Amino acid sequence: MGSSAEQSRVPPGLQLPIPSVTKFKIALCQLSVTADKERNIAHARKAIEEAVEKGAQLVVLPEIWNSPYANDSFPVYAEDIDAGGDASPSTAMLSEVARNLKVTIVGGSIPEQCGDKLYNACCVFGKDGKLLAKHRKVHLFDIDIPGKITFMESKTLTAGENPTVVDTDVGRIGIGICYDIRFQELAMLYAARGAHLICYPGAFNMTTGPLHWKLLQRARAVDNQLYVATCSPARDAGAGYVAWGHSTLVGPFGEVLATTEHDEAIIIGEIDYSLIELRRTNLPLEKQRRGDLYQLVDVQRQNQQIVKLGR
Repeated sequence: MGSSAEQSRVPPGLQLPIPSVTKFKIALCQLSVTADKERNIAHARKAIEEAVEKGAQLVVLPEIWNSPYANDSFPVYAEDIDAGGDASPSTAMLSEVARNLKVTIVGGSIPEQCGDKLYNACCVFGKDGKLLAKHRKVHLFDIDIPGKITFMESKTLTAGENPTVVDTDVGRIGIGICYDIRFQELAMLYAARGAHLICYPGAFNMTTGPLHWKLLQRARAVDNQLYVATCSPARDAGAGYVAWGHSTLVGPFGEVLATTEHDEAIIIGEIDYSLIELRRTNLPLEKQRRGDLYQLVDVQRQNQQIVKLGR
């Protein structure tokens, strides 16, 4: 069975790395978002500062926190993240605050302008203020539930091309944005790459939120035996798109460790990575998989190995 389990991940899964810190506080900043971009940036800065005062070593912001969530707004509020500085005041603030407060930040997401394309992008900053990773939303939110909600991100946004796993001072983190959470393959891939935690900035709505938001978080966590953190904007009943809220931290046994309702809040939760190994010992799923029956193929890693072999 050992070889069969190894064959279930192609290439074979990576060992869980030993993080520099195993127990720490995470903050989920469920922020209100307005049409005033400067206010949104200042408001996010204040929330990060408050979170650090409460002891957080990792701070997570919501999806699209600097702009209204609307196709009409994305091009107007978009920033050139790669250019930085005045071209991207939102990420400039995140970098500055991360450096000044020596905190790791998963910077929610903002609309990104790159050439003639727009992306829904999440930037991760280290304690030194350096950009560690940028995740562009891989699965665009195109849904149509008649009489309830219709939204087509693909009208303005382009899908990202890469999964994102980043090593930080608080462990190895996989990044997904909102609709990405519906695709278990991405979470499985992150687990196979040795992620301790998956962060999903997300803005579920009043139709899918009540049924699916917590369910999906717990499923991603328990299936992969790791931590899952989500961060939503606060609910604004008068907005064109009304967010569900309920930012949450889920542990590797599928247990809800910290959550809130729909109002503005800074949720503080504690992460203890030793529980990952404990739960994987309790339920040794990795050793019980049947590679003779099914496989998860990490296409990107597999292609990288092929290139190396060809040299």
